[in-house]
Amino acid sequence: MPNAEYDLRYLSLLKRDFPTISSVTTEIINLEAILHLPKPTEHFLADLHGENEAFQHVIRTSSGNIRRKVEDNFGGIISPEEINALCTLIYYPEEILKNVRATLGRTERTAYYRLMLQRLLPVCRSVSHKYTRSKVRKALPAEYAYIIEELLNESVGDRDKQAYFNVIIDTIIETHRSRNFIKALCHLIQDLSIDRVHILGDIFDRGPSPHLIMDTLCQHKGVDFVWGNHDILWMGAAAGNPVCVAGVLRLSLRYANVDTLENGYGIILRQLATFALHKYADDPCTVFMPHVMPDQYVSDDERLVIAQMHKAISIIGWKLEAQLYRRHPEWHMDDRALIEQIDYAQGTIHLGGTDYPLTDTHFPTVNPADPSALTPEEDTLIEALCHSFCSSELLQRHIDYLLTQGRMYRITNGNLLFHAAVPLNADGTPRAVECLGQTVAGQALMDRIDEVLRLAFDDDKELSEQQQARDYYWYMWCGADSPLFGKERMTTFERYLIADKATHEEPKGHYYRLRDDAQVCDRLLDAFNVQGQHRHIINGHVPVHACNGENPIKAGGRLMVIDGGFAKAYHSQTGIAGYTLVYHSRGFDLVQHAPFLGRDEAVRHGTDIQSTTHLVEMTGRRELVADTDKGRELKAQIADLKALLTAYRKGLL
Repeated sequence: MPNAEYDLRYLSLLKRDFPTISSVTTEIINLEAILHLPKPTEHFLADLHGENEAFQHVIRTSSGNIRRKVEDNFGGIISPEEINALCTLIYYPEEILKNVRATLGRTERTAYYRLMLQRLLPVCRSVSHKYTRSKVRKALPAEYAYIIEELLNESVGDRDKQAYFNVIIDTIIETHRSRNFIKALCHLIQDLSIDRVHILGDIFDRGPSPHLIMDTLCQHKGVDFVWGNHDILWMGAAAGNPVCVAGVLRLSLRYANVDTLENGYGIILRQLATFALHKYADDPCTVFMPHVMPDQYVSDDERLVIAQMHKAISIIGWKLEAQLYRRHPEWHMDDRALIEQIDYAQGTIHLGGTDYPLTDTHFPTVNPADPSALTPEEDTLIEALCHSFCSSELLQRHIDYLLTQGRMYRITNGNLLFHAAVPLNADGTPRAVECLGQTVAGQALMDRIDEVLRLAFDDDKELSEQQQARDYYWYMWCGADSPLFGKERMTTFERYLIADKATHEEPKGHYYRLRDDAQVCDRLLDAFNVQGQHRHIINGHVPVHACNGENPIKAGGRLMVIDGGFAKAYHSQTGIAGYTLVYHSRGFDLVQHAPFLGRDEAVRHGTDIQSTTHLVEMTGRRELVADTDKGRELKAQIADLKALLTAYRKGLL
């Protein structure tokens, strides 16, 4: 009789997949063997902020892991220049092979193809050794699956098989399939070098191509993510929240990034441009001039138009914010309705007992008697812009993917992942926060927020409930108790219109004051029921100022902050260009990246991201699949199969 915990009805269902004793024992053997494979490699990235070229290079290079595999196989055998060329081929096979075809004669090309095939295969074997043949087989391109599998599992040192091996290579070349076969091998090396990618939020804003990053993530099988505050802003805009729409447009125009809006997502800006040119035709909009990166070209005329659009949408946004704060007194954000606190006659604003002069006092669309009221033109404009966001097919597809695959936090292999913070009291205990009628703290708060944010896209809910959820996206963007913000207030208005930088400060919440305390981190890990000897909290959100000596490893190794500033706008603050945290079978490495010089530079000159690897924590022994979350799932499956085996042998099924 099987153990009482196993219901024969469940075992009867399991029998459909494993109808014989032989099939059960085969699967048990297979799963037991998988448990003893090395733990696959995971990569953690945060705050990509639209920097698609740098992101693509990090993924293609596996944060330097592929170069290490190449050096392991060929270090001391071939020259550093040849190692560099082989790495560049693996990263960018289409571009390199196109150059080879254009610059080499037939005989030279044939020799090149043969040499590269001979060098790619050992690298491919190296990155595939952690996986079962079955998993590798599933990753193979269908057209070449049989041949690649033969070559990967061939012992090239076996003299009896050497002729067989060589004939396969010769035939690939003779049938003019070399280029496609080399491409297939390069992409297979890329795919097998990283088993899982964890994105800790903020794909959007600042950089030029978040839509291209999203395209890549949607096609990648091994990606999960937690939402960041910038993702939430775009999700709110896609849900039709007008304040979020204004916020997305303001940030995009601030960084002169209209390409993502217009060409990426088809957001129509013509009406905004026409409105801005009409209302601010003679306004230099100095305060609203966009931040342009050194590698961007924006003409003076374009800058002025962008600045005028920037000012127009900023004022609309501040009006909408004030309306939203009145609608939600439970947020306690009335003091942030700053457009209502301006003395329009004096051109000043009274904050914290002080009158501050404004850096811009030209507000032709503001009625001092009712400052937060939209003009009829503004009302029509924001309605059209909301429609454009809601009807963008690509944006809606990307946001649907974020909703499906993302969440507020994630627990994976002993690591607690969230973007910014968990609201805490001054004593380090979880802070109770009201979230649409429920007052909750800690993990329960994160779960409740996750539930609420999804309601905004659930058309089966009552319109009032759906509207409340849509509004809540803005609170997640800038609310004092938002786990995605983690600060007392957002001083966007002050940064634009008040020169005194003392008003620009955004005091951080208690989490940031306490996160260096190992006991606080341990209590949080306990509260989220994170298990394991080597457990950690992993965050992004606040850039680590490495140039000032700030250490991303905090609380005695319990907390890792991996926002190193992928976005070019942060490079001067952080002194670096992003981090990748790599969790392999022997422990954690933190890879610190220097600025990426660009895809073209990488292809033409074999220029790689200059990266520095810091050992964070070694586990003392090589971890196996059995030590992972997947291992625990497999052990449970093995237990079920053993119960089924017992039922078969006792004649119960």
